[in-house]
Amino acid sequence: MSTEEELSKKISELGDAIKAAKADGKSKEEWDPLLKEMLDMKAKFKEMTGKDFGPPPKEKKKKQPVQQEASGKNKEKNAAKAAAKAAKAAQKEKNRREREEREKAKALRMAGVGMDNFGDMKMVQSSEITDKVWTEISEMKPALSGKKVLIRGHLQTTRNVGKGAFVLVRSSLYSVQGVCFENKSIPPAMIKYIANLPVESVVDVAGIVTVPDQPIDSATQKMVEIQISSFHCVNKASSAMPFLMEDACRPDFEKESDVGAYLGKDEDQDKPAADGLVRVGQELRLDNRWIDLRTPANQSIFRIESMVGHLFRECLMKKGFTEIHTPKLIGGASEGGSDVFTLDYFGQEACLSMSPQLHKQMTAACSGFERVFETGPVFRAENSNTRRHLCEFNGMDLEMVIKEHYDEVLDVFSDLFIYIFDGLNQKCKSEIERVREQHPFEDLKYLRPTLKLTYAEGCALLREAGVEQDDYEDLSTVNEKKLGDIVKEKYDTDFFFMDKYPLAVRPFYTMPDPNNPKLSNSYDFFIRGQEILSGAQRIHEPDLLEERAKAWDIPLDTIKSYVDSFRNGAMPHGGGGIGLERVVMLFLGLPNIRKAAWFPRDPKRLSP
Repeated sequence: MSTEEELSKKISELGDAIKAAKADGKSKEEWDPLLKEMLDMKAKFKEMTGKDFGPPPKEKKKKQPVQQEASGKNKEKNAAKAAAKAAKAAQKEKNRREREEREKAKALRMAGVGMDNFGDMKMVQSSEITDKVWTEISEMKPALSGKKVLIRGHLQTTRNVGKGAFVLVRSSLYSVQGVCFENKSIPPAMIKYIANLPVESVVDVAGIVTVPDQPIDSATQKMVEIQISSFHCVNKASSAMPFLMEDACRPDFEKESDVGAYLGKDEDQDKPAADGLVRVGQELRLDNRWIDLRTPANQSIFRIESMVGHLFRECLMKKGFTEIHTPKLIGGASEGGSDVFTLDYFGQEACLSMSPQLHKQMTAACSGFERVFETGPVFRAENSNTRRHLCEFNGMDLEMVIKEHYDEVLDVFSDLFIYIFDGLNQKCKSEIERVREQHPFEDLKYLRPTLKLTYAEGCALLREAGVEQDDYEDLSTVNEKKLGDIVKEKYDTDFFFMDKYPLAVRPFYTMPDPNNPKLSNSYDFFIRGQEILSGAQRIHEPDLLEERAKAWDIPLDTIKSYVDSFRNGAMPHGGGGIGLERVVMLFLGLPNIRKAAWFPRDPKRLSP
């Protein structure tokens, strides 16, 4: 190993060589190996000696303070200078602290710290009752201009524009725009909070109502907007939306057929139509029905459906009918046949009612109520995957006694439907238009009194149009639809009924025609070529009932209580059953009955 002296000598020689190379203008590549060798030697030197190579650093000489005796006058001057300097430093420090406080306060204000005009509300658990007053969005009109309001609804859209935010808040059928921009009471954090809230969250918005210069096309309340002063989230949407509300509200690009098979698939989901816009498929809508029901069209459809039920009750109450409530669990089949949902009822065979038929007859004809009606669920175990069939739907049934002819029943039905149609056109004008915006349709045409055809006349119209149809064969769906078109062209009506159907295609309790044993005292009503009511005069003689039940191979023990109810004196009577969803579907020209059912049940759907 080299000694300290040898290493020092070698390092000095390398240093001199590097200096010489630099002096000769040589490139770094030429003297760089010398530098690396020298650095390596210095490292060894420090390892050996524990100190860096080279002379020790020189100590700086400390300046000795000059002792100078100040005069009295200088002392005063120096003291004044020192005081002024100290005061200046103190003021500077004060200014610095004040500036920091201002910046801190500004930062807190920008972040919204300490402000209560935005943010998440605590959960509504009915813990308090305040003096807050909410204004319905439907009431937001120019008359409220200049007044402060508080609204609640779903946050349909948010749009961040510079230092401001625009929102569209929706409640049921109505929506209003709100706007806010940064100011002393609206910090940037509030704008950011609003812009980042998930759409469809439930929000409370307060502010002053103003009238915009131009109508706001995106809102139903086009002539007002809210200058937002506070914005709170009542319930935040925590899951991603399965589809955009904008897509779900988009008008139909083309008219779908309202007949034929329904496969229950959204094969074209998320694929733009010919206009380049995406529509939400029916199955995706139904999978997320709680969201789909929020669209203005659906809000309107089911308000119209509610009104149909109201008008049905109202009309029949005025005509002296009594509302009844019959069981949906029964023994055997309510109308015969095998299309029933069966179940075990404590060891007994039972099924879900296909209709209130037997019980409404008992109450009207046998129990003295004479005129009865019911609305409620009915069940059909039919594996029919079409655009107009459901396995569970809401039936609107009536039954009434007659004096001499079942035309008395037909007159009531004619009056009833005209009452319903007139009522919808008068009371649901805005809802009808909201449906039309998304699902275009022509207003229903109907006559006063309702057009009446015999079954044979309907079949003859079909044959005249080149359609094969026998007078004693049941109408197919296609032929019903074709007949509807023919009637519309010939009589200018979408609504009519046919009488005297073949006995072979009607239920066992249907009264046979007195003049032709192949026919029956039965009828169907149609809207736009599709059946919405089926009814008849019923058999009120127990012997004839049993005879007809045997013809249908219905075990008499399964309908014993029904037949027995006619053994103690029964009045002649008739009635019919109406499908609520189908009435709404066809009145509004909808292409699929599922659009008129809250939570449809078909052979492939049992949820939600």
